[in-house]
Amino acid sequence: MSEKLPANAVVVESALRELGASGEIVVLPEKAPTAATAAAQLGCEVGAIANSLIFDADGAPLLVLTSGAHRVDVELVARTAGVRRVRRATPEFVREATGQPIGGVAPVGHPAPVRTLVDNWLSKHEVVWAAGGHPLTVFPTTFDELVRITGGTPVDVE
Repeated sequence: MSEKLPANAVVVESALRELGASGEIVVLPEKAPTAATAAAQLGCEVGAIANSLIFDADGAPLLVLTSGAHRVDVELVARTAGVRRVRRATPEFVREATGQPIGGVAPVGHPAPVRTLVDNWLSKHEVVWAAGGHPLTVFPTTFDELVRITGGTPVDVE
């Protein structure tokens, strides 16, 4: 399957295997710029989409894996993360921190570990879909597996 995947997705696929993750990367027929469009293509609830959002947390990258049904409360996340300020990162900041483009940021496969918070709401879904490193790729996982493979901290984000 790797030879059909975009280069960033191959990196993510390799990271998933190394981490013992169970899901396989799926190539979507169309880009999914929102959780709603991803859910429609996958036939799942929007809340089962794990949006990968990179924030600039006092100059350091912070990955928040949030349910597609939620908006991130940046003040709450800043308090939870113990930083002064959390703001949406620029596309350049995201690419530098993850090696991946906005719209396809995976929870793993980054050049260096990124501190990660995982929305507790995702635990309500048996299967969670996360980006696979490219805007056309996703993979199925679980809340517990997301926490494990990212070394993330389960939190409330809204």
